[in-house]
Amino acid sequence: MAKLLYSVTMSLDGFIAGPGGDMSWLTEHLGPNPIVGELLEKIGALLVGNRTFGGDDPHKGDADKEGKFAGGGWSGPQFVLTHNPPDTPVPDVTFVGDLDTAVRAAKAAAGEKYVNVLGADVARQCLEAGVLDEILVLIAPVLLGDGVRLFDHPGGTNIPLERLSLTHAPQATNLWLRVVGM
Repeated sequence: MAKLLYSVTMSLDGFIAGPGGDMSWLTEHLGPNPIVGELLEKIGALLVGNRTFGGDDPHKGDADKEGKFAGGGWSGPQFVLTHNPPDTPVPDVTFVGDLDTAVRAAKAAAGEKYVNVLGADVARQCLEAGVLDEILVLIAPVLLGDGVRLFDHPGGTNIPLERLSLTHAPQATNLWLRVVGM
């Protein structure tokens, strides 16, 4: 059965997006990273938050990559968690109103591959529900100073993680973790 993986690039000060969800900072830090290529082959489906789905695209302005996950390096079924689906259908995207249904549908679509979770809020919800299996953090050498935190849960309990691997790429340090309990 598919595992849920939250994969994310963050700044050294723990931000995954700048103020207002701005992702433009990310583009210059996306350099070649072998772990990303390996991961793309292991993803069977995406579980995406609505804000992330409709948010700022790090490939904005690049006609070949804009609007495509991983700049077009992956395609497949996407499940967007939202209470406000658009009126017009989006190809390869299913809009789902609750987390349980979204997780079940994404896992079924992914088969034996990963469900890649995109969006800090959806990842937090998955952690709270006990359904997130692993976290891959690509740490970029930049300090943003403000924005959307990797994990923001004031008053929440500690979530123990086990390191699975630590690797380096020219422009990032990759930290792959397993969620071991709550």
